[in-house]
Amino acid sequence: MQAMGMRCAAMIACAAALGGCATVTTPSKGDPFESYNRTMFTINDTVDRYAFKPVAKGYVWAVPEPVRNSVTNFFSNIGDVYIAANNLLQLKIADGVSDIMRVAINTLFGVGGLFDVATIAKLPKHSGDFGLTMGHYGVPPGPYVVLPLLGPSTVRDSAGLVVDYFGNPLTYVSPDSVSWALYGVNLINTRANLLDVSDLLADAALDKYTFVRNTYLQRRQFLITGGDNNAPDYSEAPPPNYSDSEGAAAATGASAAPAEPASQAAEGAAPASGTAAAPAPASGANGTVPGNQYVPPRAPPGFPSFRLR
Repeated sequence: MQAMGMRCAAMIACAAALGGCATVTTPSKGDPFESYNRTMFTINDTVDRYAFKPVAKGYVWAVPEPVRNSVTNFFSNIGDVYIAANNLLQLKIADGVSDIMRVAINTLFGVGGLFDVATIAKLPKHSGDFGLTMGHYGVPPGPYVVLPLLGPSTVRDSAGLVVDYFGNPLTYVSPDSVSWALYGVNLINTRANLLDVSDLLADAALDKYTFVRNTYLQRRQFLITGGDNNAPDYSEAPPPNYSDSEGAAAATGASAAPAEPASQAAEGAAPASGTAAAPAPASGANGTVPGNQYVPPRAPPGFPSFRLR
């Protein structure tokens, strides 16, 4: 019976591999391994659908949510040790010290990390691994690659996994059976936390492989250049370009008063008493409005006005 089950599993894997190899004839730019990646993605998705996902659903059904949250906090607290080390390697001293404080507070006051007291104390949670550290110092990511069971990665991040394994405190738990048991619990708990995300992905994405690839690459790039809790910087975006002068006058709010002529508004007439002076619009025939000079409509007399900067 066991041999028959193994034979069926091998046949499924071979069929998925053949289907994946026949999917892509011309790989996308930046994804030269797309044929292999799609094959491995299909195999991983099949294993997840018939193995990991049912176990995760059973885990959610059997374990109460407060206990699952404590398990998540426990492994997150252990991971903060390695995250702190990577932030210090990247010379992000403030983030590294914050991570060390998170570990100390959660370990002492959070009952060994079962409760996330550090977040309540306004200490943010960061992300970090050796792949991000190498990217911080300019190591290119290399081609995108899907790893067996581990999922999306790049050549750089795959090399970093070796260091991540030896940097994980769970690796040094003795005996080995306890270490692997902790790894297994962490895997099941992590998959249970992603159940809603995977269901949403299955319903929303037309091509799951492309969606996961693009999301992973953009997320990794953002962590290297933007940081964990910082919104993307849009300050370099060009200001809007209005085709006629009347549109420019409307944008600057100079024509807010109905009785003012358009020419007087364009030249920047004197403001009403008690109000702030509105800056003159940019010169030029194209009517380009410079950044940081967007002004709201003029307030009625007696009300203060504010200039947005």
